[in-house]
Amino acid sequence: MAQGPGRRPTMRDVAREAGVSPMTVSRVLSGEPGVSAEKAASVERAVRRLGYRRNDLARMLRRKGAGSRTIGLVVDDLANPFYALMARSVEDAAYRQGYVVLVGSTNDDRRREREVIAAFCSRQVDGLILVPTCGSHGFLRPWTETGTRVVCLDRPARGLDVDTVTVDNRAAARGAVDHLLDHGHRRIAYLGDRLDIWTQRERHLGYREALAARGVEAVPGLLCHGLRSRAEAASAVAAMLASDSPPTALFATNGLISAGALDAVRAGGGGGGSDRSDGGGATALGEGDDPAIVGFDDLPFADRLDQPLTVVNQDPAAMGGTGAALLFARIEGDRSAPRSVVLLTRLIPRGSGERPPLA
Repeated sequence: MAQGPGRRPTMRDVAREAGVSPMTVSRVLSGEPGVSAEKAASVERAVRRLGYRRNDLARMLRRKGAGSRTIGLVVDDLANPFYALMARSVEDAAYRQGYVVLVGSTNDDRRREREVIAAFCSRQVDGLILVPTCGSHGFLRPWTETGTRVVCLDRPARGLDVDTVTVDNRAAARGAVDHLLDHGHRRIAYLGDRLDIWTQRERHLGYREALAARGVEAVPGLLCHGLRSRAEAASAVAAMLASDSPPTALFATNGLISAGALDAVRAGGGGGGSDRSDGGGATALGEGDDPAIVGFDDLPFADRLDQPLTVVNQDPAAMGGTGAALLFARIEGDRSAPRSVVLLTRLIPRGSGERPPLA
């Protein structure tokens, strides 16, 4: 029996085509016993002829208390390698649990975040893993009160008491700047994203605390906030290095900013940048009077540069996996008090952060 254009065949269409009842079709598709081989074969032929596909979401939602076996993952920007690795880890964990992951990016825009979350919740996701934007997240309470479980990664959510997985950003930034100070640097540039982002605010505080503890004043001209892309970071670093009093060291607060800083140095902003790469998009620090660099978050190929990049390493895969484990425990019935998990970071010296300032 032909279907109208654009119309999806239903179970009733299959039953009519096979000459059986819809209940018989349901039993065949569910693999239940008690259907004759002849009727089962007739149903299977009708399914193939009509191109019928069972709507598992609708089927499960009809069962009282059944979930959709989908979760939503909401991050800042999937173009950022940190969030891409996090997303892959969440997806792998969900696959092992038999769940599908819906992924959306916010670009740290509150309105876009609300729209993505509303779209996911309208699809009856069983839970959300969220990298929250700035501002209050009390708007999520109606969903959490009706059963949608939420876990926050990378940053806490203001106005929402849920499981959270972070690192100690302030202490890690302090350690990175201490490392540069230990190698004789005093003109250390801070290269950051928007200051209203919790992780960036914490890293900026760590930078200032490290300087203050050594009696070093932060120089306004060496503070740059709001760098949202690799290109913006490269432009900011190039301007700093071309100034009359350039920094001798750079602290880059995320992977994209680190990549932009390397681009600026490679282009010759430091006076001795090499114009080489490893062929995979990784840039190479040159010799001469290039600044020392420590970046927050590792980069692909960072250990293969001519002057490998010193980084504060946090593990986005561990963060994603930990968040997924917490979420699935909540979905399965864990009603214990919300917990805050703080993962470890480590400074990996590779050469770029160990260059002394020129006299």
